[in-house]
Amino acid sequence: MPAKLDNTDIQLKLAIAKRLLEIRKESGKTQEAFAHGSGRDKQSYNKNEKGKGTTIYTISKFCIENNITLKEFFDSPLFSKKSNKR
Repeated sequence: MPAKLDNTDIQLKLAIAKRLLEIRKESGKTQEAFAHGSGRDKQSYNKNEKGKGTTIYTISKFCIENNITLKEFFDSPLFSKKSNKR
């Protein structure tokens, strides 16, 4: 049985989902085009944008595919303590 997420975990999960969406929208691509470009299907990518099934490995692959570092991914106001206290 998976562990229950606490509020901090939920906030992080949602921030990751928002960051994935933000980067995709900046690219101007649809979910389908974005997913296809990385060899994934739209459904699995859609789940990630909804905060489901995203692992650090998924984020790392996403960063590689989009020519950004993990640091650049997480250097977003979405991950600041102030924005997570809402």
